Amino acid sequence: MKSARENPASKRARKARSAAAPADAHGNGGHETAPQGSDLAPVVGQNLRRLRNKRGLSLEKLAKASGVSRAMLGQIELGQSAPTINVLWKIARALDVTFSALITSRGGGGTVVLRAADAKRLSSHDGGFVSRALFPFDEPRRVEFYELRLTAGGIEDADAHPPGTSENLVVTQGTVEIEAGGEIHRLDTGDSIVFEADLPHAYRNPGKTEAVMYLVMTYAQEIG
Repeated sequence: MKSARENPASKRARKARSAAAPADAHGNGGHETAPQGSDLAPVVGQNLRRLRNKRGLSLEKLAKASGVSRAMLGQIELGQSAPTINVLWKIARALDVTFSALITSRGGGGTVVLRAADAKRLSSHDGGFVSRALFPFDEPRRVEFYELRLTAGGIEDADAHPPGTSENLVVTQGTVEIEAGGEIHRLDTGDSIVFEADLPHAYRNPGKTEAVMYLVMTYAQEIG
């Protein structure tokens, strides 16, 4: 999938944040996120191997399509590496699947109860941003549902999602600023927003307490 071109205003803002953020071992900004806990690595590895084989792709071909090295893909498939959220997005776009198809266990349909204590979460390296998928299986879908938590003063930059993707977000605790389309929108508790997410966007918490959000992501077409 091709990412939409970033508009100038958003690009300048992202560059400023990137310059201020400490780089991690991969040379990425300090707000890049990675799976939390070792239990998610085997799930991602199994899903990646299954989806890659289903599409008849070698590791070399997937590496070329995603921009993720063959060595890294191999480590992920073996469950030896917990990839960052940006790496997972690159792989998902290359495979033409939803992000959740890589991080959730497969289910058999019917009624499924997701216990909070058993949830698998994605967390930033400093723990400032936490994302929890609120759906258990990777059947083809157009909608995904997430809980997001952002620490006071935290900033989370998000890459462009597939063309036609939209985000519908409601703040249930604290204050959040959403940067989308070159504009910044302030949301207080109870406020919600719908915006086009096929451009780079960002979440910012200007408050002094943790912000909690619930996000419904809608894709233009069924994928997964």
